[in-house]
Amino acid sequence: RRELTKVAGKYAEEAKISMRNIRQDVMGKIKRAVADKEISEDDQRKYEEDIQKVFDGRGIEVDAMLKQKEADIMSV
Repeated sequence: RRELTKVAGKYAEEAKISMRNIRQDVMGKIKRAVADKEISEDDQRKYEEDIQKVFDGRGIEVDAMLKQKEADIMSV
């Protein structure tokens, strides 16, 4: 059972890593848009804050799912 919880933890960490990579890609696109003068710096800050809020929320959801799955595994 402990091994299964470790596996679940690895999957959760992989999900977080994927989310971080996606966030970095999006942030890079926003910075390129500012450099190309497609959006203003004010819009950049707003978009970056909005994206960060979304990814923070998803990270919390992944943690919650992991805790639930660990509890399920250990209770069986």
